[in-house]
Amino acid sequence: MKFKRLLEGLFNPFVKKEPISPSRRSALTKLLATTGAAALGASVTAVQAHKSADADSKEKEERFPGDPPEHFIVYQLNSHEHEYHQHVIGSVGAMIGKYEDNIDIVVACFGSGIHVLAKIPERPVDDSIKEKIKSLAGQGVKFHACGRTMDTLQWTKEDVLPFAKIVDVGVADLMELQEQNYAYMNW
Repeated sequence: MKFKRLLEGLFNPFVKKEPISPSRRSALTKLLATTGAAALGASVTAVQAHKSADADSKEKEERFPGDPPEHFIVYQLNSHEHEYHQHVIGSVGAMIGKYEDNIDIVVACFGSGIHVLAKIPERPVDDSIKEKIKSLAGQGVKFHACGRTMDTLQWTKEDVLPFAKIVDVGVADLMELQEQNYAYMNW
């Protein structure tokens, strides 16, 4: 009851004020400071969350279909191992999930990794990887096949999937894409 009268006395100039002992003054000051800090912290957090949500929606509102992407990455795929394929293709999928249509992705396939682009691979390629690659190509991911590796295997354009772009030298392709500001990812 005394605390209630004490608070009323602070905010109502017409209430007769009782003298406040130093220990009560200290306790009241701490209570008000803690309550104020907590309220301020909650307000700041709410404002930051609101601004973050506004920034996310603003970014999505400002992009239109066909706008050029802001992010560029090239993946090197040069191994025939299933686990390696899973990592690379999984990462490509994660990047699409994060950036949607705001990223340009190239997967440069050469060496024993080129078999993921073969209509009839000469090395084992899991069916799930084949399906994921076709799906990613349908979402705009570009798959480049090394012409030199194809020459070594005596493959022609007819031996690779129709969405594969044949480049002269796979490693040169990696270098040239990096010169065009593509981030480079090698597993």
